[in-house]
Amino acid sequence: MSDTKARPVDKMSFEEALAELEGIVRQLEAGEVELEKSIAIYERGAALKAHCDARLKSAELKVEQIVQGANGPATEPASFD
Repeated sequence: MSDTKARPVDKMSFEEALAELEGIVRQLEAGEVELEKSIAIYERGAALKAHCDARLKSAELKVEQIVQGANGPATEPASFD
């Protein structure tokens, strides 16, 4: 998952990135990873989180455009909260 053969984050789908991020969280929460590896997987996790955030924001903007196109320019922005 976090070795040198790890797939580039920018090539991952949202679902792939989220699944790997969940695995990293489990590893870190278990506390059974040595310090150096913990740092490396934490860095990968930060990159995965940023990628997921960007993909979600992109999806939110697309939905907002669809909603505005269907109902005219006076619609409220889409909310995923």
